[in-house]
Amino acid sequence: MKRIALLRERASASGSVGRTGSHCPSSGLWSPESEPQALHTFFEGHVFPAHNGSATVWRRQFSSPETQ
Repeated sequence: MKRIALLRERASASGSVGRTGSHCPSSGLWSPESEPQALHTFFEGHVFPAHNGSATVWRRQFSSPETQ
């Protein structure tokens, strides 16, 4: 039961923003702030890379843009 509560807390409190060089807080679809239509899959703990050769801010996408 404690594990389920922890997973729910982590899902709701996990950051939806990460920067190049930081660790991904939760698995899912992420896109660079400058190009929101470019979706990338990252797993929790993965280090965010640069995008198009420069540091960027990555934002978590909770649904694909086509379904909005």
